Amino acid sequence: MELGWGFWIKWAVLVVVAGIAAMVIFLLLGQAWAAWGALGALLAIGAVLLLVGWIVDRRDARRID
Repeated sequence: MELGWGFWIKWAVLVVVAGIAAMVIFLLLGQAWAAWGALGALLAIGAVLLLVGWIVDRRDARRID
C-alpha cells in the first residue's frame, strides 16, 4: 500500500495546527501563572475544564434522551 501526497499534506497540516494549538494553550497557561500565581492558575484552569466537562455532559445527555 502506497501513501500518496494528499495523505502527507494532511498530516503536515495536522501537525502545524496541533503545534499552534499547543502554543496558544501554553501561552494562556503562562499568562495565568504570571498573573495569579500557581494556585490561582490551577484554579482557573480547573474551572475552565469543569465548565467544558459540564457542557459536554449536558450535550451527551440530550443526545441520549
